[in-house]
Amino acid sequence: MKMSQLYDTIEPNVIDEKMLQKAVEEQGPQEELGQLAKKEGIDYKDVLELQLDFRNILKIDNLWRFVNLTKLQLDNNIIEKIEALDSLVHLVWLDLSFNNIEVIEGLEALVKLQDLSLYNNRISKVENLDTLQELQVFSIGNNNLTALENVVYLRKFKNLRTLNLSGNPVCENEQYSLFIAAHLPDLVYLDFRLVDEKTRELAEIKYQYVIDELKQGEAQVLAKLEEDQAKQEELEHHKVLDLIQNISNIEIAESKLVKYNEDIIQLSETLMTLEMQTVDQLEEIIKDFERNIADLVSTFIENVQGMMAQCRELENHHHEKLLEIAINTLEKIVKSEFDEEMPDDVRLLFTDKDTIVNAVNASHDIHLLKIDNREDDIITKANSWSSLVIDEVHKNEISRNRNRVQEINQYIDHLQEELDNLESLEQVE
Repeated sequence: MKMSQLYDTIEPNVIDEKMLQKAVEEQGPQEELGQLAKKEGIDYKDVLELQLDFRNILKIDNLWRFVNLTKLQLDNNIIEKIEALDSLVHLVWLDLSFNNIEVIEGLEALVKLQDLSLYNNRISKVENLDTLQELQVFSIGNNNLTALENVVYLRKFKNLRTLNLSGNPVCENEQYSLFIAAHLPDLVYLDFRLVDEKTRELAEIKYQYVIDELKQGEAQVLAKLEEDQAKQEELEHHKVLDLIQNISNIEIAESKLVKYNEDIIQLSETLMTLEMQTVDQLEEIIKDFERNIADLVSTFIENVQGMMAQCRELENHHHEKLLEIAINTLEKIVKSEFDEEMPDDVRLLFTDKDTIVNAVNASHDIHLLKIDNREDDIITKANSWSSLVIDEVHKNEISRNRNRVQEINQYIDHLQEELDNLESLEQVE
């Protein structure tokens, strides 16, 4: 049962001036601040923390004056919609737990938010949080989340370390913990428990290929975004060039040229930054590829060593049988009981026991040596192939990076040359 239901028999409230004044006066440990507010009034810009819980609030409103607020407590009310928070751009901590919220919205401006609690509401989808890149703690337990795919959305929050999903239908999925550990590898606490290394290892094994595909998809999306941004910036700069060419007023033209020069510098920095991000993304993908190649070669070598061990066992068995046959043949020859024809060079080996034993042993040693050499050759070639493949991948990435940097520099030089020509043309006019 939600706490807000306790207020069903009380008239719903909206945040008004009277409620705000009272809340500021009751600022808990800030007793002096509260007394000062009561006697002389206080500028809401000076308030850093505001507690509005258990007040039967239905609608969020009138908070626009608290522009420096860092902590806002709105839990245990009957709020149905997240709204009117756009001015609280310095907010770091926000508690909207135990309300009647169905949709995550209205948080786009809170770019500094680190701790967000939506515990015990009616939310069925995690969405509209893209701008909250500083988010570290996110509590959305006791809601209506049913799909594990909700968790994939949270991969974009690189600083997220604590997540609470307990009490949602999705937690009943038997793959719940492993799925989250695999898709959020930097998560430290899940549902108030430390994510242990064993869980991480099992998750990595189970979802290895899914995560690899996801990373590749994210890298492609990033590359496409970079390409679109570069095209958009190029289009904007060409628009500026066209604008500058059509300006007759020298003073305005000079101002535009200076601005365009600054834009070229900014464009260069942006393109280089995006390329560095691409390099980092590809570096992670290449590391995963190296691990996969190493595992593949290791498994292959183990299989080869197993087969070669079987070959040695067969050779040892063959040697024992051959030695037994040779000694029996020697005894028959000595007793003149061996009637079959035998080549002269072979008969010379059967002069005495030492000679034939030495010959059989020498043959055995040669066979074992061939097996050893063959095993060494296969292992060497497998390792060599692995090294060549990995080296080629690294060389290709280095070449790609150099070409991209060269392209960026050439493009920036081209834009700068166009700008210089415009400046020269303006001086002539």
